[in-house]
Amino acid sequence: MDGIRLLAPDFALILLGTALRRLPGFPQAFWSGLEQLIYFVLFPALLFTALLRNPIEPGTALPLFGAGLAVMACGIVLSVLLAQLGDHTPLEAVSRAQCGFRFNTYIGLAAATSAMGQAGLATMGLLCGLMVPFANAASVVLLARHAQTRLLPELARNPLILATLTGLACNLLGWHLPAAADAALSRLAQASVPMGLLAVGAALRFKGTRIAPLPAVGVLAVKLLALPVVAWLAAGVSGLSGTPRAVLVLWAGLPSASSAYILAVRLGGDAAGVAWLISVSTLVAMLSLPLLLALLA
Repeated sequence: MDGIRLLAPDFALILLGTALRRLPGFPQAFWSGLEQLIYFVLFPALLFTALLRNPIEPGTALPLFGAGLAVMACGIVLSVLLAQLGDHTPLEAVSRAQCGFRFNTYIGLAAATSAMGQAGLATMGLLCGLMVPFANAASVVLLARHAQTRLLPELARNPLILATLTGLACNLLGWHLPAAADAALSRLAQASVPMGLLAVGAALRFKGTRIAPLPAVGVLAVKLLALPVVAWLAAGVSGLSGTPRAVLVLWAGLPSASSAYILAVRLGGDAAGVAWLISVSTLVAMLSLPLLLALLA
């Protein structure tokens, strides 16, 4: 299948990260530091440069934004409802609900590039950049309500939200970076996807957590099954076709983001349960994403 062939290098990096984590030269402290580097430096650089360099055409960006927002809204509502099933605290439930609507941008950018080239990369970069603030804001709002932390400071210092808003502002104002700064950020952005895929693999966890089957299956079904269907319908309503439609559906079917785990740790949520959901969604996506690409061909 072409989808498997196209995505095989990306999933190979994930599996390599899983293998490296088990070697004595790569302790947990190394991976924790790498996750922080990606979250606070590499990934923001990627979002900023993707939004700064790709022209935003209202005729394409607005329908894509509207469809993406509709898909995410459905994901938030369904995930929060299903995550509440079972015996758990409200904070545990909402921390797990993140996994039903947050998306792994590293895998999305890699998959879009492999399947659709530079056009896919530019469109996926734009869509992810537009949706990251909403995904992060929704997660922070859900967790902050139960974690006894201040909402506005959490939003104001979130590096992904800051990078996205800054990139959008510079794009719309027509501002450009000096050549040296642009080159430095480009190198950081180029490192983010392979490093992110390795970190995704290293973060896979299938043991050491207790989570009820019903809410777990519900959240995973929302992320990997329901949202691609919603995205397909939203693309039709929004008049999207070709690469934008394919990118929207592929984005909707991405596995859960590893940044959901980082936020759960910071705000005292069910970090172990979130790690398990991210791991299972990533494993299942190794089969579901090639199938999505085959259906979109």
